[in-house]
Amino acid sequence: MKKILFIALLLMSVVLTVGAQGNQAQIKFDKVSYDFGKFSENSPVQKTTFTFTNMGTAPLVINQAVASCGCTVPSYTKTPIKPGEKGKIDVTYNGKGKFPGHFKKTITVRTNGVPEMTRLYIEGDMEEAK
Repeated sequence: MKKILFIALLLMSVVLTVGAQGNQAQIKFDKVSYDFGKFSENSPVQKTTFTFTNMGTAPLVINQAVASCGCTVPSYTKTPIKPGEKGKIDVTYNGKGKFPGHFKKTITVRTNGVPEMTRLYIEGDMEEAK
């Protein structure tokens, strides 16, 4: 009798877990990296946009988007993104006062969906002003 009760409890917990996972947000980015290529120190501000889609069945919320340094500023969709809809993260890199040369920066995005954390990358080569 104890075995049957244990098996029934185990089966019920599996069903509830699978059911709970079925109603979840899921973020899918169009791209996770962007290369600005070469640009002059005379134009140190560069911008790009990362777009994503909520592929899940629940609203997607971006909890946080944090850059690896102060020279990179992300701004993102603050309202919940419904299933099937798109959102965006605008990223601005400002190389003013930075040394010319190659750079690679990271933006860490945290959501209520799957995956909970995604890393976006920007890079480029700022050439010395002539």
